[in-house]
Amino acid sequence: VQLQASGGGLVQAGGSLRLSCAASGRSFNIYDMGWLRQAPGKERQFVARINGPGSSIIYADAGKGRFTISRDNAKRTVYLQMNDLKFEDTAVYYCALNPTLAGLADSWGQGTQVTVSS
Repeated sequence: VQLQASGGGLVQAGGSLRLSCAASGRSFNIYDMGWLRQAPGKERQFVARINGPGSSIIYADAGKGRFTISRDNAKRTVYLQMNDLKFEDTAVYYCALNPTLAGLADSWGQGTQVTVSS
């Protein structure tokens, strides 16, 4: 599965962004998908994960109540709606295949930069 993230940008604190991840390859709907992020000088960290049917979702504490992950299997796309963005959300966001709470994944695509100005 190849992954291509998009939707990042520059936003003021309190604003919103919606990230998208287009996946290619077969059997997209059987994979757990999610998002990782990496801020400058920091380790890559887990953001959110959604299972194949979209019935099970996990969020990192940092995004709970503000981030919403979803997927459209027909479009082979995963989304991350981010609301009430904070300066500390600034990072490169990576769409990932089978992301773990430790910030690892089976694979990930090219990231998209999210910059939140305070």
